Amino acid sequence: MVKHQPLQVYEKQVFVSFVTGIYGCRWKRYQRSQDESSRWECTWFVILCSSFLLLLFWGYFWLMARNDFNDFNWLVYNRSGEWRDETMPILASTTVGFSYVTFLLILALFHISLGQQLNLYWVHKMGVLATLLTTISGVIFVDDLWGDEWDILLASLQYTAPFLHLGALVTVTAISWLVAGYVVRREKSNIQVMVLFIYIVVLVALCLAPLTFTCPCIMDRHSLKPRPSVIGRRGAPMLAPENTVVSFNRALQHGASSLEADVTISVDGVPFLMRDHTLRRTTDVTKVFPARQYEDASFFNWTEIRSLNAGQWFLESDPYWTAASLTAKERSRIGNQTVCSLVEMLRLAAKANSSALLNIHKPPPEHPRYRSWFMDTLRAVQKAGIPLKRVTWTPDTDRGRVRGLHQTTSEKLSVEAIRQRGITSLTLHYSKASHKELQEYLANNVSVTVYPVNEPWLYSILWCSGVPSVSSDAPHVLRKVPYPIWLMSQSAYNFIWMTSDLVSVAIVIGVFFFQKWRMSGMQNYNPEHIMLSAVARRSSRDVNIMKEKLIFSELNNGLSSTEELSLYPENGYVRYSHGGLSR
Repeated sequence: MVKHQPLQVYEKQVFVSFVTGIYGCRWKRYQRSQDESSRWECTWFVILCSSFLLLLFWGYFWLMARNDFNDFNWLVYNRSGEWRDETMPILASTTVGFSYVTFLLILALFHISLGQQLNLYWVHKMGVLATLLTTISGVIFVDDLWGDEWDILLASLQYTAPFLHLGALVTVTAISWLVAGYVVRREKSNIQVMVLFIYIVVLVALCLAPLTFTCPCIMDRHSLKPRPSVIGRRGAPMLAPENTVVSFNRALQHGASSLEADVTISVDGVPFLMRDHTLRRTTDVTKVFPARQYEDASFFNWTEIRSLNAGQWFLESDPYWTAASLTAKERSRIGNQTVCSLVEMLRLAAKANSSALLNIHKPPPEHPRYRSWFMDTLRAVQKAGIPLKRVTWTPDTDRGRVRGLHQTTSEKLSVEAIRQRGITSLTLHYSKASHKELQEYLANNVSVTVYPVNEPWLYSILWCSGVPSVSSDAPHVLRKVPYPIWLMSQSAYNFIWMTSDLVSVAIVIGVFFFQKWRMSGMQNYNPEHIMLSAVARRSSRDVNIMKEKLIFSELNNGLSSTEELSLYPENGYVRYSHGGLSR
């Protein structure tokens, strides 16, 4: 009696070929393996995961830092001397690198789920390494040039933490399929125990993470304070050249309740509006006074300053990518702008029944107006005809000489220090005051203006914090925010938090039990239990039958030369007789 050994049947595995081909250039079946991945390939998998996490952090940082792109470009200008939008190449390279690394990581996870050996192609290894080193270089560069901007990450978590928590919980829950498949295997090792321990710690930490959140917009909607007033910081510099008459007009048109400007004193005592120390960036001084282009702006007289064009640079450099939306009339008006004096700006504010916030740049000690800058500024305020109570300025010096003017400071002070100085308001960068500190200031009747606030998400959390006013480069954007982007009661958020945690834990437990049952079934399964006779009934268009071997099951006893193996063509068998093989 002869037992018939089944033949191996190979079907086309298009998806597996696609995954292993792109990831490791293993397009053929014989190139693939289901053996354990080598330590070297596991190391590259760790590098791939690290690159993904770093790029995720890097991309999130730039997404939130969009609020301060203009400040970043200004810092680059001060270092390089050339004005250009440096954020565009950074965003483009980050998007490409993140997409590339994410795609490779997805392929690697498919390898693990399909039981395929990891073998990253050398070209991809070079690509991942280049992406990682480029990102690290970018982090070092930003830390050196723009180190204070890291604070925006803490500020943004007040807005994004609940959503990041849900996203992380979904991701960790999905990964449970791979972790369970690795942990419940027949072969046990210390690494499996370590992987399981780390996974449990991460899952528990995520479930309890909301205990550490401070989100101002998780509050009773009845406790929401009035909408913060918007101050046009240098007017509306995204729509028109900063610190010009047309810029302040655009800010008022888009609902700004106050105007903010940077004030510099000319050599002949005329206060004018200029942010930079030189005139190179925002005027045509390089054409009119080429020999003096690096000279301090305060050492020009008012006649010289007034002769400069202060609008053409905006049309040429297009710092906010808005010039293309301007009409021909608007472009003509902007192109003919001159440097604005303080009197002009204050008269515009008075006409619009608005107020003004002035950032005074003191002249250097060698300046002719070094000792008289205060009186020069005060005379300009009086000449403009604006009520003194509607004018606020900083720095908070010469308090004894100020009659009727409000003074503010950009220095973060304690409530006691504020009372001692006699200050009633603060102008703070959004990163300098936490939600708790803002509540303390407001509880002690200290008015707080926060700057710069250009994105709706930041405006929303400051609104929920009760801040009375914000200073913005984009009043036209904040005008479109009639209500905080999201607002949720504490009880509603607690319900979402608890429900998501319980669902996640239930799914993870179910996945582990399913993988345990699945693995126990696979251990009793012989993949060669596919009889050739069954295969013969399938269409040749569905499968490729490769007759690789005929192995007799009774090899220990052997077969005599007289024994015969009879297989009939109609049933998919072949006849083997003494002395030959016939069909």
